[in-house]
Amino acid sequence: MTSSDAKTQALRTVVVPAAGLGTRFLPATKTVPKELLPVVETPGIELIAREAIAAGADHLAIITAPKKSGVMGHFDTDQELEATLESRGKDEQLRRVRGVNGLIKAIPVEQEKPLGLGHAISLAEDVLGDDEDCFAVMLPDDLVLPFGVMEKMAEIRKKHGGTVLCAFEVPREDVFNYGVFDVEDSGEEHVKCVKGMVEKPAVEDAPSNFVATGRYLLDRAVFDALRRTKPGKGGEIQITDAIELMIQEGHPVHILVHEGVRHDLGNPGGYVRACVDFALRNDTYGPGLRRWLEQRIKEDDDKSLVSGLGLPS
Repeated sequence: MTSSDAKTQALRTVVVPAAGLGTRFLPATKTVPKELLPVVETPGIELIAREAIAAGADHLAIITAPKKSGVMGHFDTDQELEATLESRGKDEQLRRVRGVNGLIKAIPVEQEKPLGLGHAISLAEDVLGDDEDCFAVMLPDDLVLPFGVMEKMAEIRKKHGGTVLCAFEVPREDVFNYGVFDVEDSGEEHVKCVKGMVEKPAVEDAPSNFVATGRYLLDRAVFDALRRTKPGKGGEIQITDAIELMIQEGHPVHILVHEGVRHDLGNPGGYVRACVDFALRNDTYGPGLRRWLEQRIKEDDDKSLVSGLGLPS
């Protein structure tokens, strides 16, 4: 395949790293994978699947841990459940359940030990077809709105080739929480050339305030880079180190600076905000929730309300 063909090849496979333990959500995630926690009524993994389909993909390679089979179960047909809903006239619930059937081809890829995001991504190499020169990675912890980011990233790859990543611009004082890009202008709006990456730098050392989020359109060359990437802290192999190696070797890397919204589903605070955001956009729940929020915000902050409910502070 020529480099020109590689630039224009359609996206077919999305890799979803979902082997984490979800420790920040314990005890809820003791038995329920965090990827199945609903954003209003739709599990996070299904939102990822629908975003992948919108980007043109038809395969979802889900990196799972030995004890996290429940994530894959979401894509299985439950005939007994469907028959029960149908017999009870639960038409709307039945529509939602059947909406997952055949949604996308979900392929399990087991990661026996948590050896880093780079290691998780490397396990998907055998899932790709021999003719796939690029693939996407979507982190289920990151909900990037509005949908359509990956399509824009694909257009950048068509023009420039190589690897394309999604970035947000954050306040300078917040950069220490993220992987930060060292960039130069590309001459195109919302697109920048990447010269390097720094993982969670001190504010004074950060090369920019453009930070990585959980959307990657990776050239297949990343697998070779991952094989040559040395493990870092905790014996983990990081995708940022592999991409940095590719940049040093002349591989083109660009970022799309997204001006939408990112919700972090990986921590309770971000998850709550995502649920509120989605509910406010929902025709069924939105109007009532908006009225309640407006009234609640007007009220004084009464800490006795929480303690009175018997909830942990």
